[in-house]
Amino acid sequence: MSSEHEPSYAGEQLGVPADGPGSMAPLWRRAVGLLVDWALVQLLARFAFGAELGAGGAQAFVPLGLLAVLNILTVTAFAATPGHALMRLQVLQVKPGSFPLQVLVRTVLLCLFVPAVLSARDGRGLHDALAGTVIVRR
Repeated sequence: MSSEHEPSYAGEQLGVPADGPGSMAPLWRRAVGLLVDWALVQLLARFAFGAELGAGGAQAFVPLGLLAVLNILTVTAFAATPGHALMRLQVLQVKPGSFPLQVLVRTVLLCLFVPAVLSARDGRGLHDALAGTVIVRR
C-alpha cells in the first residue's frame, strides 16, 4: 500500500484552493487568454512593425518576439498578460526564487510551444511546472 496521498483536486499539492479565486485556472480560460495575447501581438506586428501575416523569413518571428516581450513585461509587473487579465487570471509563484527569472523561464518555454501544450501531473502546463509558477483565477 502506498503512503502517498492522492490529490483530490488539481492544485491541492500546490496549496491552492479547489475552486473560486486562487484556484487553478481551467485549460479553456488559459487558452482563450493566450489567444487574446496572440491576436494582440499579431496586430502590433502588422501595424507597428509592418510584418505581414503568414510571411516567411525573419518577419515570421516578429509576433513571437512580441509575445515574449509582452509576457516578460506584463507578467513581471502585473502577474498577468492582457489576455490573462481579460479572463480574470494571474500567474502565481509556487516555488521560492526570483519571480522575474521564473517569468523569463516560463516565457522561453511558452515560446518553444511544446512545453506549453504538455501537461504536468498536477494539470499545469509543463512550462509553468518547470518555471515554478501556476495560473490561477483572480
